[in-house]
This record gives sequence, structure tokens and C-alpha cells, in this order.
Amino acid sequence: MLDSLILVIGAVIILAILGLVALIYNGLIARRNRVQDAWAQIDVQLKRRYDLIPNLIETVKGYMKYERNVLTKITQLRSSIVSGSVQDKASANNMLSQSLKSLFAVAENYPDLKASQTYQNLQSELIDTEDKISFVRTSYNDYVLDYNNAIQQFPGNLFAGPMGLKRQDFFQVPEEEAANVKKPVKVDLTSDSGQDSTPQNPTPHKGQKKGK
Repeated sequence: MLDSLILVIGAVIILAILGLVALIYNGLIARRNRVQDAWAQIDVQLKRRYDLIPNLIETVKGYMKYERNVLTKITQLRSSIVSGSVQDKASANNMLSQSLKSLFAVAENYPDLKASQTYQNLQSELIDTEDKISFVRTSYNDYVLDYNNAIQQFPGNLFAGPMGLKRQDFFQVPEEEAANVKKPVKVDLTSDSGQDSTPQNPTPHKGQKKGK
């Protein structure tokens, strides 16, 4: 009788331990999957922005003959937002956001461009994409914080190594870059030659008639 009772108690303890292990394991996997899903949502928005930028450049370059440096910088940053580490993408994303703000600010000096329906649609889509990136970035960082805490604290830290779970980076930039992004956009309308580049007679976009 006593032997049977000991066997039952032993079986209950073993089942409890196995249940606890399964609970911890499943919890860590769930946290990892949430991080991956949140990152996938960021990636979708970064690629959406990537696809929109060539159309924006094509639309504005017929008007902005003096802003080659702005357009070149945006083109260069474009390729960086879909490659590299999380921090690389975050840094490129923030620099690209600042460059787009500069471009939109410069566009205020080109009435014909501002009136273009194509430009208005692209600007609206890019601003909407920026808002979505900001939203999903917040969710991603929250999930990363929860996941990192889980794999670094007891008892999760006992399982993280054997499960191959590693600390994930936040989608953010160094403080000095973040400070620059928050500064007001400064618009430089001086051409490379040092002459005033304020548009007097902006080059009409393809298909647009010149004024008499």
C-alpha cells in the first residue's frame, strides 16, 4: 500500500515537472513567434516604402532641377532599409524619414509639383507608411522587451541556451541620430555652385505644357 502511494506521488511530481517544463517551453516559443511576427509587419512597411520611392523620385525630378543632392541621398538610403541587421535598418529608416521630410519641405516651393495629383498621392502613401512603421515599431519593441526578459530571467534562462534562443535587438537608433531626427527640418535652397536655387521657372514635368 505504501509502495503504491509512493509511486503515485512520484508520478504526480514527474507529471508536474513535465507540465512546468512544457509551460515554460511553450511560453518562450510564443514570445519568440510574437517578435518574429511583429518584425515581419515592420518589414512589409519598409518594403512598401522601398517600392514607392522610385515613383516619387520620377515624379519630382522634372520639377526639382536644383535638388539633386536631396534626390540622390534618398535613392542611396532606399536600398539600406531592406538589408542589414535590425539596427542597420532602423538607422537607415530614420535617416530616410528625415530626407523625405526635407524633400516634402522643398516641394512647398514648387506650386506646380504640389498641385500634381500623382505627387499628392505618393506623399499621402509615404506619410501613411511612416505612421504604420511607427505603430508597428512600438509593438515590436514591446514584444522584444518581453522576450528578452523571459530568456534572461529564471527559469527561462535555463532553457534559452539549449533552445537556441538569443537576445533580440530593438528597432531604434543611437541617441545622437534620434536627436537629429527630432530637430526641425532645415531646407537649403542653395545650389551646388553656390547660386540661389529658388525656382523662378521650374522645369515642367513630362507631359505638362509650358506657360506662355
